[in-house]
Amino acid sequence: MNLLLGTDRSIVTDVAGTTRDSIQARYNAFGNEFMLVDTAGLRRKTKVHEDVEFYSVLRSLRALEEADVCVVMLDATRGIESQDVNIIGLADKNRKGIVILVNKWDLIENKETNTAKEFEAKIMEKIAPIAYPPVIFTSVLTKQRVHKAIETAIEVYNNKRRKIPTSELNEVMLKEIEKYPPPIQKGKMVRIKYATQLPTHNPVFAFFCNLPQYVKESYTRYLENRMREHFDFTGVPIGIVFRKK
Repeated sequence: MNLLLGTDRSIVTDVAGTTRDSIQARYNAFGNEFMLVDTAGLRRKTKVHEDVEFYSVLRSLRALEEADVCVVMLDATRGIESQDVNIIGLADKNRKGIVILVNKWDLIENKETNTAKEFEAKIMEKIAPIAYPPVIFTSVLTKQRVHKAIETAIEVYNNKRRKIPTSELNEVMLKEIEKYPPPIQKGKMVRIKYATQLPTHNPVFAFFCNLPQYVKESYTRYLENRMREHFDFTGVPIGIVFRKK
């Protein structure tokens, strides 16, 4: 936040728990106006001993709940830790856009061509089945790709608001359903007739069929994967529901 604003709004040290409160600031870039919220770090409950930090954690959670896009910053020298996974899971549970920043990338020595890809693969393995957040490798110290993080957050926000016309959605998805229809369950054949996007704050799609109760979670994941192939929902959780028709 200090780098983006060009001023020292937040105290910066390597000591965990230095930031005790969420700091808000207006920020203009790329033709957009943002409200940036720099939260206190979230440590495991067993690590939180002081009342001040306990309430700072509550304020951080409230900031997460109110955000459109959560930028989760990891430390490249430590890799992705269990609490990072918990925070990403919490953002997903709250249906937030997510961007993962791997900071201090300048401190990783002996980087090779595939170092970033391997690092990203480890992150995605740890946060599975969540598979949609983009991963950006940054260095605040050297100002490497910091503005790329903001550009990506904008893209995620726009993806979160994306509306797919019903005709386009059905043209694409009914072909995918025809290629691989829902498996027969208990002798029952599920026939999906059409789909539409619901008027919600986050992308949610309703698939209308004869027997919604027989659609398995594995088939829901199949539909989500096909939708992500055809439509750009990078960084955004999408919901799929089945309704009787």
